[in-house]
Amino acid sequence: MRIAMIGTGYVGLVSGACLRISASRHLRRQGRRQDRALHRGEIPIFEPGLDTLVAANVKAKRLDFTTDLSAPVAEADAVFIAVGTPSRRGDGHADLSYVYAAAREIAAALKGFTVVVTKSTVPVGTGDEVERLIREANPSADVVVASNPEFLREGAAIRDFKFPDRIVVGTSDERGRRCSAMSTGRCRSTRRR
Repeated sequence: MRIAMIGTGYVGLVSGACLRISASRHLRRQGRRQDRALHRGEIPIFEPGLDTLVAANVKAKRLDFTTDLSAPVAEADAVFIAVGTPSRRGDGHADLSYVYAAAREIAAALKGFTVVVTKSTVPVGTGDEVERLIREANPSADVVVASNPEFLREGAAIRDFKFPDRIVVGTSDERGRRCSAMSTGRCRSTRRR
């Protein structure tokens, strides 16, 4: 299975690195400003063991960083949106502009059946809006949107990812349901090669 992780922050970087280790998957990563630093082994967050995990996967060519998401998304069976959702000033609600921008960029690059998974912390209904944006930008997209929220504690995120006390995955599509354990490495590819 091929996975593209959109976002190189806390959730995206930890999840991307751990998916490779726990799921033995080919993984492509996308990050806007940090890709060069990540290739040099500079980790933008503190998480014990993450630098070693990332370095080993980059060296083995199982983990890649790029600012051009077109090829990784086109090749992916699953695309995870793991971008920031900072609180908006004034009302404290999540700013979903990065999630929606990622959805539009993903839509332009989709090829074949793809599961798009929101991993970012988002409110109820965000998946419907992500799907609407993708279909608006690419009406012929063969896509299922699923939700797989993260439950990672800073300083223990790698352990939390590898040994979760709960896994939450939601989708209303049967094809997406077959991949309901994506974040645990138990998903089988539905893409025809």
